[in-house]
Amino acid sequence: VCFDELVNEAAKLRFMFGGKVKVPMVMRTASGAGTGAAAQHSQSLEACLAHFPGLKVVIPSTPYAAKGLLKTAIRDDNPVMFLEQKTLYRTKGMVPEGEYSIPLGQADIKLAGSDCTVVTYGRMVNTCLTAAQELEKDGVRLEVIDIRSLVPLDTQTILESVKKTGYLIIADTGWRTGGIAAEIAASVYESAFNVLKA
Repeated sequence: VCFDELVNEAAKLRFMFGGKVKVPMVMRTASGAGTGAAAQHSQSLEACLAHFPGLKVVIPSTPYAAKGLLKTAIRDDNPVMFLEQKTLYRTKGMVPEGEYSIPLGQADIKLAGSDCTVVTYGRMVNTCLTAAQELEKDGVRLEVIDIRSLVPLDTQTILESVKKTGYLIIADTGWRTGGIAAEIAASVYESAFNVLKA
């Protein structure tokens, strides 16, 4: 219902006025499936929103990241889409009472490893960390990266990890066609194909 105002107005105003106009807007919205909420309440819109120039898109995976990213989003002069995956609403974790923020476009290496790079976000972060713990029993050390910010995307952290491990897995709950995973795969293919083993 508000798509025109969002993608044709808020996202483009700063560009249309040569940077003289600011649009400090944060739009928080629930995202994702897995709650039994039926078709119209199980959308994963992150890839769709990430497609529009001018919109920033973030998805926190922990309560700590939610506070830090939201603080940064509120202070940003551009429209920021703050997507909250519904399956994480009951997640508990440490959140400092003091002031802190997390820069947009800065991925978080949740687990250092040397055998394979796993790039993910949102609710899949915990799933990937659980998988990493299981594989570590067999001597496989995954490097798990929570990108947190889809736009801007921290491709540098992803590429540095892939150059170290040579392998890449992307875990994403969104649609396969035109998705965030496809964007990450294309970025790695363009910049690190010569070191990518699989």
